[in-house]
Amino acid sequence: MHEAEPGDVGAQFPLAPAHERASGPHVILCDNLVKIYKVATLEVVALQGLDLVVEQGELIAIVGASGSGKSTLQSILGAVDTPTAGRVEVAGLDLTGLSERERTLFRRRVVGFLWQQTSRNLLPYLTAAENVEFPMTLDGVGQKRRQERVRELLGLVGLAHRARHRPDALSGGEQQRVAVAVALANEPSVLLADEPTGELDSASASQLFETLRAINHELGVTIVILTHDPRVSEQVMRTVEIRDGRTATETLRRRERGPAGEERVVAEELAVLDRAGRLQLPSEYVATLALRNRVRLALEPDHIVIWPDQKQDSDDR
Repeated sequence: MHEAEPGDVGAQFPLAPAHERASGPHVILCDNLVKIYKVATLEVVALQGLDLVVEQGELIAIVGASGSGKSTLQSILGAVDTPTAGRVEVAGLDLTGLSERERTLFRRRVVGFLWQQTSRNLLPYLTAAENVEFPMTLDGVGQKRRQERVRELLGLVGLAHRARHRPDALSGGEQQRVAVAVALANEPSVLLADEPTGELDSASASQLFETLRAINHELGVTIVILTHDPRVSEQVMRTVEIRDGRTATETLRRRERGPAGEERVVAEELAVLDRAGRLQLPSEYVATLALRNRVRLALEPDHIVIWPDQKQDSDDR
């Protein structure tokens, strides 16, 4: 393992096992995140007070269409970008005050990245084993530990027998599984997976998700899958939808026994209420009831009723 010298900034990012590194029950905390990009004289608001909590050891999907703020959130969680306002913590570290060197160490030791493009994940002139070993070499990990870790990870992703093959001799699905091993080489607390099945066929995608679930279970690493494809959410027990720069809904899944004793997965979609009391209604609800501009509310003992403003409709006519 890498040993930090006294006073070394790297001491903030120890190579402790992932399940020991987070300082509390959550490994990701986003509090009222705002991100504004300036383009010439224009300002584009990518995140508008986004709140998010991910617990240690979760495997979740964050789903959002183009322009929803999903990619911006990923850049902030990976310490590639910084928020304009708000607070973000990953593995107990406040990312808003890190120096450039600290950000580099954070990306090397605390988060792992799995990209959609298989060519972006692996060096083409290195074998699978050498690709997995490379991040550890950069971080000063000893040779014996590197070799042990390579065997462990390639075995965990089911590719120990392909260790000596270069990427061009591997299928797309195999490349992505090697990429998972590379992303986990330095024992990160969080794995950020950006559209990880975007270039895979359905069989390879299914195998990759099996690998991610095994990694999550065996190593305790928190896995966050960012995608535009709502079907990916069926592979995890919790899905967070981002819309217009805010968390809009969460879908929670649980396994239960049916009447005949069969196991089934039950999904429940919940709207997310922010600290100001705002929520985003699901788009299909808005469309079905033709909700717009103003709506009527009624407070019942245990729920709130929302319906269209008929007076507004009458005035429009």
